[in-house]
Amino acid sequence: MPNYVIDPPAVVTLPIAGSDDLFPVRRVYCIGRNYAAHAIEMGHDPNREPPFFFQKNPNNLTTGESFPYPAQTSDVHHEIEMVVALKSGGINIPLDQALDHVWGYGVGLDMTRRDLQGVAKEMGRPWEIGKAFEESAPVSPLRPVSEVGHPAAGLVQLKVNGKPKQTGDLNQMIWKVPEMISYLSDFFELAAGDVIMTGTPSGVGAVVRGDVMECHVGGVGDLTVTVV
Repeated sequence: MPNYVIDPPAVVTLPIAGSDDLFPVRRVYCIGRNYAAHAIEMGHDPNREPPFFFQKNPNNLTTGESFPYPAQTSDVHHEIEMVVALKSGGINIPLDQALDHVWGYGVGLDMTRRDLQGVAKEMGRPWEIGKAFEESAPVSPLRPVSEVGHPAAGLVQLKVNGKPKQTGDLNQMIWKVPEMISYLSDFFELAAGDVIMTGTPSGVGAVVRGDVMECHVGGVGDLTVTVV
């Protein structure tokens, strides 16, 4: 047994729906502006941009029913996304083999300190301060491919206090799941335990304490989170 100079951090895991098994998380990749309408609402032309990614930290993921309103911000936005969990990886993965590496899918939220992200954008700085804060990625229990297949179409919707705020369809993603996996593997060595957050439809907006966010991805599942 190695002698660690400090206690090693706990392994970050996501639950599996209907099971006591756990999915260990290695890395978290997030694609930006992957729905055309969302790209437009953020002031970009989706027809001119190649895919781009940023990262959250594995321990930003949370499976609780509450989202603590974070510090140093007054403008926190919801972004509903389908989550992809990988069982294997590699480099330069061919497009036609990309889905072979998927273990399953879930529903997630890419919570964003939009005001801090905006300042970072203006100054040409990284986005972590707006994206990779504590408990910034609530995620539902995962469901395996053997149960849900590979969802390529289905309603993506987020309600706040019962009112629809984001509505889209998985078939509206600019870059599909196989393309994301293949593209990422050209720049990173993907591996088992990697998670990909696949982008959000238009309609992102601010939340306040007490708001209840109800998330649904057709064929994948649901997630309900209260801002506290």
